[in-house]
Formats: sequence, C-alpha cells, structure tokens
Amino acid sequence: MAGYFISFEGVDGVGKSTQVELLEHYLQLYGYEVVCTREPGGTELGTVLRQILLDAKSSDMALSEPISDRTEALLFAADRAQHVDTVIRPALERGAVVISDRYVDSSLAYQAGGRGINDAAVRQLQHIAIDGVLPQRTYVLDMSAQQAHQRLQHSDDRMEAAGDTFFNRTRQAFLELAAQDPQRMKVIDASLPVQEVWKSIKQDIDMLLHTGD
Repeated sequence: MAGYFISFEGVDGVGKSTQVELLEHYLQLYGYEVVCTREPGGTELGTVLRQILLDAKSSDMALSEPISDRTEALLFAADRAQHVDTVIRPALERGAVVISDRYVDSSLAYQAGGRGINDAAVRQLQHIAIDGVLPQRTYVLDMSAQQAHQRLQHSDDRMEAAGDTFFNRTRQAFLELAAQDPQRMKVIDASLPVQEVWKSIKQDIDMLLHTGD
C-alpha cells in the first residue's frame, strides 16, 4: 500500500486525541491527505458498537445485562474488521496518511492484559480482524493509570470505570507489547508537557516519512 498508517495507544487520559490533532495539522502543512479516525467508532457500524461498548449507560442502547469479557473482545474485533475494510485500507491504497486513535494493540492490552483473556485467542481474533493491515508506527503514550484518570474531563465510560488494578495491568501490557516490537512501537512519556510529547513524535515522524523506518 502506498500510504502511511500511524496509530496512538495508551490508557484513557494520556492525551492521544491532542497528539493526533497536532500530527494531523503538521502533515497537512506538507500536503499530505490525512484521514483521522478512531476505535471504536470510525465507521457507521462502529458508532453503534461504540455506544454498546462504552456509552451504554447513557444511550438508547442501555443494556440490562453486563457485557461478558469474551463478548467485549468479539465486538471490538468486529468494529476493527469493518474499520479496516471501509476506512483504513481504502485510504492507504490511495496514498493517504491514516492516523487512528487506538487500533489492534488496544485489544491486546485491554482484553488480554486488562481482562485476562487468553493472549493467543485474542491474537488469533485480531489476525482475522486486521487482515494483514498493521501500522508502520505506533506511539504508546505512557503514564501511570492514576495520573491518566485525573486528566479525564468527563464522567467515566464503561471501560474507564474498570478501576486502577485493571488499568495498571493494561498499562503494563502496552509496555510489554512495545518491548516485543520496538521498531514499530515507540513509548513516549505522556506525563511531560504537551509540546514536549509532540516534539518527540515530530522528530520520529520526520524520520519515518523520510526514510520509511
């Protein structure tokens, strides 16, 4: 594929949306077509699944029964498969830069790491969902779960309400994933000021776009 695919990961509250916006504006200055998207919710189907997975308590889709961990993993994978087929792959094929707020590593960290679902099973599910489409670069914005939660400026959604123990496991899973794939995944200290975080991303993205590595 001719385009570039970049994803942002980390526990909720680390500042992914801010850095996505800064990167989008930076790349547009240089004439790139930029497609910013997110998971869940980057497609019409994804918007419905997002309401079920995250916003069920406040939506018209409020459920009277809890979503089981395995069901949660399957719904996130369904969102991702639709996302790849209808948004990400078409954009990459026409040469755009795709920036996604969350992608496959979120499932590996949240469902396998945080929820404790069998890692091999989650990986197999994601293999089907992504159909070979991986980012060239993934930025893992890292800070303690406690710091990240303090930054949130809205009421907790279903995932955010899972508690510090869950988020500590998830954070550790992100760091372990990055250690396993250091060429693709770059860990950045998200507790630094926004512009310092952006400086690290900008330096790396310049290298990626000029060298492809």
